[in-house]
Amino acid sequence: MAKTPASDRDYKEAPSTVGGILRSLGPGLLVAGAIVGSGELIATTVTGAEAGFWLLWLIILGCVVKVFVQVEIARYVIVSGKTSLSALSEIPGPRVGRLNWLVLLWFIMFLFSVGQLGGIVGGVGQALQIAAPLTESGTAYNELVAQKTQALVASATETGSISEGDSYAGEVGRLKTQVKDHYIWAGIISVLTAAFLVFGRYRFIEALATTLVAFFTLMTVINVFLLQSHSGWAIQWSDIIAGLSFRLPPKTGDLYPLATALATFGIIGVGAGELVFYPYWCQEKGYGRFVGPRDGSEAWYRRAEGWLRVLRWDAFCSMVVYTVSTVAFYLLGAAILHRVGMKPQGMELISTLVVMYRPVFGDWAGTVLLFGSFAVLYSTFFVTNASKARLATDALSVLGLRSQGAVSHKRWLMFFSAFFPLSCFVVYACFAKPTQLILAAGFTQALLLPMLSGAALYFRYRRTDARLTPGRLWDCFLWLSALGMLLAGAWLAVSRVFPALREWG
Repeated sequence: MAKTPASDRDYKEAPSTVGGILRSLGPGLLVAGAIVGSGELIATTVTGAEAGFWLLWLIILGCVVKVFVQVEIARYVIVSGKTSLSALSEIPGPRVGRLNWLVLLWFIMFLFSVGQLGGIVGGVGQALQIAAPLTESGTAYNELVAQKTQALVASATETGSISEGDSYAGEVGRLKTQVKDHYIWAGIISVLTAAFLVFGRYRFIEALATTLVAFFTLMTVINVFLLQSHSGWAIQWSDIIAGLSFRLPPKTGDLYPLATALATFGIIGVGAGELVFYPYWCQEKGYGRFVGPRDGSEAWYRRAEGWLRVLRWDAFCSMVVYTVSTVAFYLLGAAILHRVGMKPQGMELISTLVVMYRPVFGDWAGTVLLFGSFAVLYSTFFVTNASKARLATDALSVLGLRSQGAVSHKRWLMFFSAFFPLSCFVVYACFAKPTQLILAAGFTQALLLPMLSGAALYFRYRRTDARLTPGRLWDCFLWLSALGMLLAGAWLAVSRVFPALREWG
């Protein structure tokens, strides 16, 4: 991001009252708009569908544990006046030219996350295809998939298992190759998003993301509570206790629920992508500008301490929002999809997710989910593309590939604001499998999490101003956070990367 010289007029004392602090929040809620999307609606429900209630503890842990690393990275960025990528470039280790090893790994994850966004815009396209099909084949496909889903749910409800004979399979497969509506809608959404981001600003992005997420989060939580009035689908206390017992699910057939869960761990809550781009939104909100450059004065220390307190409020309030939402999605996946043996995937992703809302909303389930899935998936697509534009613009600066100054920054920001949404559509058009794209991105993010937690520890013990050092309790949670990310990344490397390398060799 371009830096402009700070003046005394930029400095601002942090609010000290709860009301004042709440009015100063924003970056965390904006990031929640990116979080409450693919991770929650798709990856979390897939995990619930595969594992049942077994992994509720891991889902909660995945949301809560990362916030300490999030705050620690943002603390250093705000106090130092640097950007996330320039801060990560300071981590000791090998370099490739001007490219630090950690920034290089981030760049690899960054490329995979374009695939994730391709999956998300595909999910939005599928939702709009169901809501407003554009062709006759699209209408026929929607009707057939709805009949198939109803038949499977009825079979599972009556017999306790999915019928092996699926009379719809052949016809669904035939129509699937003819339907292009989801591609058309995904393309329209990508073009509109590019236009919004090119001409939009922080306040517009923050307001849109917050509004979209708030509605569907509320509807999903209400859905979980109303589900308790249906005896066949109600969540029992024994289910919750089992889910919080820190046990691992058994392998069922060809499914490895723990593998899916650990990939989900990388994408739910604050993923590796959000850990890096959260500080950019803190800077756009003004936290760093209000603190001012570090001059060692008592006034600077007072401002820094105050705005770091606002930062913690911002991060933890957003953590409550996305944790509640994530748990609600997981419980729905475990209570309904797992019990009927259905897993959201492929072109039937949205149609399968509708099943979670049918017991409570009946025939309105499709409408509720279609609006809700559009809200949460589009908010993720919108906010993450806006964040990627800022990251890519800064990356060019860190690598010395663009000139400094506000004009160059604005020009490249506008270019990337259009480039990334359109690139995501190209990815989806080439590989129309949203679930696989999103889980693959979660896998790469989970592998990067230990490195980012190590960077947070480095900032804490080697770069933090002595007067702003956090207490021992904070350090304890920071280490626990780093340990959790290390274990998740190590398990994925041992169970997925090494076998793949041996097979490739």
